[in-house]
Amino acid sequence: MISKDFFKAGHTPTLLSAFLYFDMSFMVWVLLGALGVQIAASLGLTPAEKGFMVAVPILAGAGLRLINGVLVDRIGPKKTGTIAQLIVIAGLLLAWILQVNSYGGVLVLGVVLGMAGASFAVALPLASRWYPPKYQGIALGIAGAGNSGTVFASLFAPSLAKAFGWSAVFGIATIPLIITFVIYQFLAKDAPDQPPAKTWTQYLNIFKQSDAWWFLLFYGVTFGGFVGLSSSLNIYFNSEYGVEPVAAGFFTAACVFAGSLLRPVGGGLSDRIGGIRTLSIMYCVAAAALILLSFGMPTVWAAVMVLLVAMGALGMGNGAVFQLVPQRFRNEMGVMTGLVGMFGGVGGFYLAASLGLSKQATGSYQFGLVGFAILAMVALGGLTLVKKRWRGTWQAFGSADAKL
Repeated sequence: MISKDFFKAGHTPTLLSAFLYFDMSFMVWVLLGALGVQIAASLGLTPAEKGFMVAVPILAGAGLRLINGVLVDRIGPKKTGTIAQLIVIAGLLLAWILQVNSYGGVLVLGVVLGMAGASFAVALPLASRWYPPKYQGIALGIAGAGNSGTVFASLFAPSLAKAFGWSAVFGIATIPLIITFVIYQFLAKDAPDQPPAKTWTQYLNIFKQSDAWWFLLFYGVTFGGFVGLSSSLNIYFNSEYGVEPVAAGFFTAACVFAGSLLRPVGGGLSDRIGGIRTLSIMYCVAAAALILLSFGMPTVWAAVMVLLVAMGALGMGNGAVFQLVPQRFRNEMGVMTGLVGMFGGVGGFYLAASLGLSKQATGSYQFGLVGFAILAMVALGGLTLVKKRWRGTWQAFGSADAKL
């Protein structure tokens, strides 16, 4: 799927450093979700409080993505990424030194970890601006596969918390972050054709374009579903099937890995058959899987199988959306990545919080899962509505060589 021409077209060290930065940032972004069962047991949290705890970093990341997106356009992606990494490392070290052990303290840390989630608005423009339109799907698929960092959180955080205590995990997590920071400083490089900085009025003008609003909805479903489930599955497996935290982390890691692994596949498939067609299929598959899951699976293994399908579809959908965004908004890639990523975070906050509220109110996750499946069908309807217009006007945006 990746040709030799692809490697000649861009800057591989920057692509790899963007992936690594994104990967380690996402690892700590969902850290509270990975530790959710142990933190909840220690602090005696209700289902709604657990849902809100894992949703706070997602919501904070949503808002901070917009800020980072604007900074990317004004000072460049490399500098923005440098600042963001230092904030996250400092926050985790402070939480470890102070031995955070209260619900309020955990929520404050969740806000700081939102900056790690905002890495999305930095890593993708950093990679995207090195590649021509025909390679956007695969380039952003590779960079975006950094959301696989959530796998590491699920795999290692519960075991480390069992051995050293959950607050110690915050300090341990800074070790790979510091290594990544050093690599990023040496390998990452801004593309030579950085667009000129815009005025604040010009940034706001993007809201006047209906295409921007559609992309907010589309990514709010695909990425929102992915990160919302990534943050909630440890708690889901524990509460629904009585799975111990460490084993729940392994199950969650498998599901997250499917979504992360298939993100570049979704981008590559979009380059071949078109982003609209790929995204339409993925919405249908994800919605069907979530509705099936909502009725309850007889065993944890059956639930994992359904979740592998759902997360895989959402991951491929993420790749499809970002095959389309750079074609339409290449000169506004920083702010659009921030905006689209923000709404992806909003979607994730909604799903994680609604699952907790649904469980507390009804004793079941069904209403939260079905509600999100309906949202996926709404997005599919919107995509169907605009696809003819997009196909008819795409050449106006200089992307005639890329597929819709």
